[in-house]
Amino acid sequence: MTAATDTRAGFVAVVGAPNVGKSTLVNRFVGAKVSIVSPKVQTTRTRVLGICMAGATQLIFVDTPGIFAPRRRLDRAMVAAAWSGAADADAVLVVVDAEAGLDGDTRTIVERLKAAGRKAVLAINKVDAVKKPRLLKLAAEFDRVGIFTDTFMISALTGDGVEDLKRFLAGRLPQGPWLFPEDQICDMPNRLTAAEITREQIYLQLRQELPYAAAVETTDWLEKDDGSVRVEQAIYVEKESQKAIMVGKQGNRIKELGEAARKELEAILGRRVHLFLLVKVKPKWGDDPACYRDLGLDYDA
Repeated sequence: MTAATDTRAGFVAVVGAPNVGKSTLVNRFVGAKVSIVSPKVQTTRTRVLGICMAGATQLIFVDTPGIFAPRRRLDRAMVAAAWSGAADADAVLVVVDAEAGLDGDTRTIVERLKAAGRKAVLAINKVDAVKKPRLLKLAAEFDRVGIFTDTFMISALTGDGVEDLKRFLAGRLPQGPWLFPEDQICDMPNRLTAAEITREQIYLQLRQELPYAAAVETTDWLEKDDGSVRVEQAIYVEKESQKAIMVGKQGNRIKELGEAARKELEAILGRRVHLFLLVKVKPKWGDDPACYRDLGLDYDA
């Protein structure tokens, strides 16, 4: 921690429609993986803090679930978490997909921010996929909605424009002491990080087959004398048929999932990990209040 004399610190809510690149951008800001990423929409289910420094300023990025029209209880809780993050933040960064433009979900976000009297900074992401005339037209279209103070053209994937955006946001945060130790990059406990890494592999490997029907819980975390850690996790699915898909023929699928998750977790923790996965059938796990509590979501949202 440090005195507030010449320092700044604050929260920046990163909001946007599903799959616009919010988690990729937060990871890019931080310089390390703090939020899982996949090509599928609605990968982020809970609020994740990514913490980084820009000179004497500590930026705390609130990576929120994508904002969309909710249909299930879990959807409603995710969207509520996103809006909660925006309401409490010192600054709001709206991320949009340059190819999607001002689509329905983004219009909903703009209208809600406008109704709340909130100004925001706009980041038009994935600019490498769109030609310049289209980008300029898109920027003008967003400027007309009246809530954006500044617009940045970026690519979270390549890093183009991200440092300029980071420095700009740092200058918008209030003076005050740092809120976290200088070397901390995330507020997520290791047990939850491990569960998220395994869930990421489910999204990446199973694609259309199963991800939205699965949840992961770290059930045991044992620190070993040799510096390694033994991690046991339960993967919950809703049906026996889904369990068969997750396990795979002769257990090959769950073995591949575990191996990939273990390697990713070892890279994050910087030590050896012994990962054990068990697939369990838990009908309607999406209606279990305990699942929401573990994710930091409001069951009654």
